[in-house]
Amino acid sequence: MGTNKIKLIECPRDAMQGIHKFIPTELKAEYLNTLLQVGFDTLDFGSFVSPRAVPQMQDTRKVLSRLDISTTVTRLLAIVANLRGAEEAAGFEEISYLGFPFSVSETFQQRNTNSSIVQSAEMVKRILELCDRNGKTAIVYISMGFGNPYGDPWTPEVVKHWMEQLVAYGVNIFALSDTTGESTPEKISTLLPLLQDCFIDTEIGLHLHSTPETSREKIASAYNAGCRRFDSALRGFGGCPMAKDELTGNLATEELISYLSEQGLELGLDMKKWQEAMVFSSSIFGP
Repeated sequence: MGTNKIKLIECPRDAMQGIHKFIPTELKAEYLNTLLQVGFDTLDFGSFVSPRAVPQMQDTRKVLSRLDISTTVTRLLAIVANLRGAEEAAGFEEISYLGFPFSVSETFQQRNTNSSIVQSAEMVKRILELCDRNGKTAIVYISMGFGNPYGDPWTPEVVKHWMEQLVAYGVNIFALSDTTGESTPEKISTLLPLLQDCFIDTEIGLHLHSTPETSREKIASAYNAGCRRFDSALRGFGGCPMAKDELTGNLATEELISYLSEQGLELGLDMKKWQEAMVFSSSIFGP
């Protein structure tokens, strides 16, 4: 990507989905409405998946009806795991992006969407057709993009192979996802340029899970390797409940903002609204 424009994707859905105690719908909506005023490129706000799989997201439709997008520049992204969820999400005019988790680990793909990698590739194809018909854009998350704890084969060539197939289907935006914290600065600085060189017309972002101690070095490695699209979550909450019991959190948005600001970048964020969201987050996640 030959641009310095930074795209920040705030991920409250990822932050909230693993919390066992149900967060009231009105509280979720109030929090999301505050985040919508900050000025992020995209808000990953909810998911259209089985309530048995992710109980916290069972009220995504109700939350959506309470969101005010009339005065925000931020676009909404919803996660889907199958065609039924994608069809439902595509029916909402307010949603711009449908995100699908595609794993290069066979074990995790089965755990996450109850399907094989090959079946999931076919699902991406169908979701792309659905997006074309409904004026939406698909974003494919390359789950386990930096390795996996299950012993499934992983090399940069494995990632490249599946991305080649998905690009051929028509995917234009990827989020290379470190689902269980397998990434290192070295892996990031090797894998990202390789993929950018192979897919020069494709937007490749990062959705990293990390411990707080290692997040800043990963952000620096990603930025220096040319990443201009970052997923993160306020205060670093979240992780994937389908991965393993001990959750590795998201990159903390405040850490990302701090690093990018130090590079002299103008992020265009309303920091007063951001501070409001930081304060409000205690109502969701605790102090």
